[in-house]
Amino acid sequence: MNKIKNIFIKLGQLDRRFIFLLIGLSVLIPLIKPGWINIPIKTTSNSEIVFKELNSLKEGDRVLVSFEYGASTKPEIHPMSVAVLQHLFSKGVKVYTVPLWPEGLMMAKYAMQEVVESGLFNLTEHIDYVSFPYKAGGEIIIRGIATDIRSIFTQDVNNTLIKDIPMMDSVYNVTDFDFVFDLSAGVPGNAEWVQFACDENNVPLSSGCTSIMVTDAIPYVESGQIRGILAGMPGAAEYEQMVFKYLSNEKDNKFLNKDVSIIPGKATSRMSAQSIAHLLMVIFIIFGNISYYIIRRRND
Repeated sequence: MNKIKNIFIKLGQLDRRFIFLLIGLSVLIPLIKPGWINIPIKTTSNSEIVFKELNSLKEGDRVLVSFEYGASTKPEIHPMSVAVLQHLFSKGVKVYTVPLWPEGLMMAKYAMQEVVESGLFNLTEHIDYVSFPYKAGGEIIIRGIATDIRSIFTQDVNNTLIKDIPMMDSVYNVTDFDFVFDLSAGVPGNAEWVQFACDENNVPLSSGCTSIMVTDAIPYVESGQIRGILAGMPGAAEYEQMVFKYLSNEKDNKFLNKDVSIIPGKATSRMSAQSIAHLLMVIFIIFGNISYYIIRRRND
C-alpha cells in the first residue's frame, strides 16, 4: 500500500517542464501526423441533418455560400467551409460565394483555392463557381440579395461583369438559389439570413458557426428555419468525416477525379489534439490532488 502511495506522490510532484513537454507533444503529434492517432468522432443529429440536406441537392442546383468569419475564428469554421464546398462540388452543384465581412473575402478565396488546388474536381470559374466581392452593409446586403442581387453586385471579385458570367443567367434574387449555406462567427450571421432573406422567401438555409454562437442559433434550428447546424470545431470534424466517407465510397462519381487521393480535413486532427491534451490535463490534476491528499494525511 505504501508503495502505491509513494508512486502517486511522485506522479503528483512531476517537474512542470516534463508536463509541459507531454502536453506539447499531445498537441503536435496529431497535427503533424494525423494518421497516427485517430480518435472516433460521434456525429450529432444536427450535423447529420446538414449533410442530408446538402446531399439531397441535384446536379445544376444553385447554392449561395455566405462567409462571415475572419482570422480569429478560422480554426473553427474554415475546415467546415472546405468540407461543405467539397460536398457541393461532388454533387455537380453551382456555387456562389459572398463575403459579408471584410475578412470573409479572403476566407472565401482561401477555401475555394484549397478545393480547386486539391485536384479532386475539375472546376472552372464562372462555369462551376462565382465569387462575389465584399460590400459593406451587413443586413442591407442580405436584404439586397433577397430582392435584387444585381443592384448589389454588378461584377464579380475579378471585375468580370455579372451579365457576362454564364452562371448568372436567370439569377436575380435569393429565390433563384436552391439553398443558402451560412458560415458565421457573429453579426451579420445566420439569424440575419433567416430574418431578412430565407424565411420569408422559403429558401432552405443551413449554417456552420462558432461553438459560442450555437445557443443563439438553436431556436431557429428547432423551429426549422435553419436546417441543422455545424457547431464549432466538433461540428466541422463531424462533417469532415461524413464527407470523407461519402467521397471515398463514390467510385462512380463523374465529378470526382479518381486519380487524386482523398485526404481527411484538418478539424479531425485538431479534435484529436484537443481531446488528448484535455485528457492529459485531467489525469495530471487527479494525480496532483491524490498526491496532495496523501502528503497532507501523513503530515497530520
